[in-house]
Amino acid sequence: MTNNTNPVAPQALSAAIAAPSKSAATVASGWLHTARFLTTAPQLHFLPKLDVPEIAFVGRSNAGKSTCINTLTQQKQLAFASKKPGRTQHINLFSLGKQGVTDAVLTDLPGYGYAAVPKQDKIRWQQVMANYLVTRENLKGIVLMCDPRHGLTELDEVLLEVIRPRVEQGLNFLVVLTKADKLTRSEQTKALSIMKLQAGGGEVRLFSAPKRQGIDEIALLLWQWAHPAVTSSPA
Repeated sequence: MTNNTNPVAPQALSAAIAAPSKSAATVASGWLHTARFLTTAPQLHFLPKLDVPEIAFVGRSNAGKSTCINTLTQQKQLAFASKKPGRTQHINLFSLGKQGVTDAVLTDLPGYGYAAVPKQDKIRWQQVMANYLVTRENLKGIVLMCDPRHGLTELDEVLLEVIRPRVEQGLNFLVVLTKADKLTRSEQTKALSIMKLQAGGGEVRLFSAPKRQGIDEIALLLWQWAHPAVTSSPA
């Protein structure tokens, strides 16, 4: 099944590019606020085939992925934050666009690496995610959540290797350093510098929900990923 979406008014998108940065961030924030549940799937073959850009959020369990998604979309319970990290096993899709217009999709992939989850389940989830990241045709960007206090885990490194070929071919990639409020200013600067070296050509942003740090920057970046034709056109 292919999702036939209505086009977004080009005037509105062009206006956001031409506007001052604060106005553009406001447009991006409003766009993310339109996020609504689309579907959920335990395996790839249950996902609908879509013809709009898809942006996937992935990360170790307890890295703050659900909090980041909910903060960016200004919705308290859009992404499910389980009291037992790692137990959310499905791929969840959220559509973006106003009043019947779907111009992009956010994908919340299962968290990985939580110790309390049986090994067999861990392996299965990792395989599902790897297959999704390698084969999903309309995937336009990946957002990796990382707690800077712990840095990249072994599983994060494996994920980087999985997506490296697609990133080298132009797939957008962002590392979000969550819980930045737990670090001092100097620790934030150090974590940012280290991750820029490890991100393999991807972008890196600091994020804190309580301090409202990085929200506008990340929102605008995701908006640009989903609207490359407008973003690259002259203002």
